[in-house]
Amino acid sequence: MRLVWQLVAVAAVAFLGGQGLAAAEDKPWLQLVVGVPTAVLAVLVYGWVVRRTEHRPSTEVALEGSATATVRGTLIGAALFGAVMVNLFTSGYYEVDGLGSVTGAVGLFGFMAAAAVTEELIFRGVLFRITEERIGTWIALVLTGALFGLSHLLNPDASLWGATAIAIEAGGMLTAAYVATRKLWVPIGLHFGWNFAASGIFSTEVSGNDTPQGLLDSATSGPVLLTGGDFGPEGSVYSVLFCVLATVVFMWLAYRRGHVVPRRRRAERIDATAKLPR
Repeated sequence: MRLVWQLVAVAAVAFLGGQGLAAAEDKPWLQLVVGVPTAVLAVLVYGWVVRRTEHRPSTEVALEGSATATVRGTLIGAALFGAVMVNLFTSGYYEVDGLGSVTGAVGLFGFMAAAAVTEELIFRGVLFRITEERIGTWIALVLTGALFGLSHLLNPDASLWGATAIAIEAGGMLTAAYVATRKLWVPIGLHFGWNFAASGIFSTEVSGNDTPQGLLDSATSGPVLLTGGDFGPEGSVYSVLFCVLATVVFMWLAYRRGHVVPRRRRAERIDATAKLPR
């Protein structure tokens, strides 16, 4: 039942925040005012529901070192997406015509903050963490990564390839970042840095969401395999390549730190379940 209660609690915050952001559409400053508090509230609610349902400190969202870890993740995420765009720019598939919308970037900051935090809490904090306890790191990574990719099929300009790319690049990298650190701050920063760079800075589509213009007035055109087409650069093979490389690095760190959970045998799972608080 803890999985259900945790999902319901965080999803409720995500839903209310999403409704507020939708109501603030075309009002960038209001989106910032709604989005950032939604992100903060989601973390507080997650910490509270974990403490209530698991009777332990919610160490994965502990405040100590959270700012540094989030900033580090944000810089890595932005740098990775920047590397994708450098490849597209030098190949002639991405053009910048000047400054776009500064206020648009402000609104996207709030929107992406809420999205990054709530999605990480749901997919890495709840689904992956609890699934990993039962079936080990690798299988849980594959299953929750696939679910994360499938969830993007609901977006307006979604495609099967785009969802597959998200499952591989984001589902793998963000989960690996959590496994390596056993905190949610780096994956939250990675998620936010990647999404905000894509939308708020480079003004590209994010996961086929009809993303509004950000800081740059730009255009992307070329082979779908390289540009991602209507889905955006997340559907580019460049994104898959760079994120898979990041996944390998994070999982290497996870192994070095002894953070990888092996698959339990059935008897061990039954014994562990019996010891869980009721």
